[in-house]
Amino acid sequence: MSNNIHSKVIIIGSGPAGFTAAIYAARANLNPILFEGTQPGGQLTITTDVENYPGFPDGVLGPEMMDMFRKQAQRFGATCIFKEVTKVDFSKRPFTLEADDTTYTADSVIIATGASARLLDLPNRDKYMGYGISACATCDGFFFKEQEVAVIGGGDSAMEEATFLTKFAKKVTVIHRRDELRASKIMQERALKNPKIDFMWNTTVIDVGGEQKNGHPALTRVKLKDLKTGKEFEKPFTGLFFAIGHIPNTKLFKGMLDMDENGYLITQPKSTKTNIPGVFASGDAQDSYYRQAVTAAGTGCMAAIDAERFLESQD
Repeated sequence: MSNNIHSKVIIIGSGPAGFTAAIYAARANLNPILFEGTQPGGQLTITTDVENYPGFPDGVLGPEMMDMFRKQAQRFGATCIFKEVTKVDFSKRPFTLEADDTTYTADSVIIATGASARLLDLPNRDKYMGYGISACATCDGFFFKEQEVAVIGGGDSAMEEATFLTKFAKKVTVIHRRDELRASKIMQERALKNPKIDFMWNTTVIDVGGEQKNGHPALTRVKLKDLKTGKEFEKPFTGLFFAIGHIPNTKLFKGMLDMDENGYLITQPKSTKTNIPGVFASGDAQDSYYRQAVTAAGTGCMAAIDAERFLESQD
């Protein structure tokens, strides 16, 4: 037996975008309900130190920061629910959402489902995630000063990450499974010309290893395979960056909301409005370009303001 719970605003997703939307919507007396989903706190929960978010001069742990965001939203009256929304119907208002066996209805919906970095499936990957393995060079590059690191990928984002990492690392090796790059000409040239960047062609990463340091794991080696000869070998990298793209978590909205060819939600210029009035999109679910906590939080604020104005216009 499913019961029905109604809210003026429902927010799907709980990273910086979702929580910021909840803070603003709650302060506007809209009593928002926020669904935390399968990864409460979003991508920041797999980041150890966040050092580039304004207001934290000494840095802050990703999960700790999301905890603060959550408390702030709850303080103003947001309700956070640790459930995943599995079905939505935006064909008529109020909109209908399903989570577990409960049906929820909402006058407006803010989508903040984020994106997930594509990762290789390595046996020891999760053990070193945040302890040498990263999916964001701009977030974590600073921690690899004078170290030898590797970047997996062959597209623009891989060249961008590799070039960015040369500001800190002693040497950056790009590991690519083919013998040519997919990246645009200008990005290729920039990386190929950089004396600090090496290339390892026709190679794939098959596992990682390391040791305990100061009570936590630390990456010290990467196990590789030459795809031409089948030979396996190890290299002593202390940092490994995945740069094989991101997947927006927007499958739930396929066929309902406008998306680009990669699945990112399309919003109207200078707003968070989607093609359905009353449904707004924020954070990495609609931003494939900046993908930072601070920009996600900014669009979460915009979405809450857009939702509030939308609701006022309906009354």
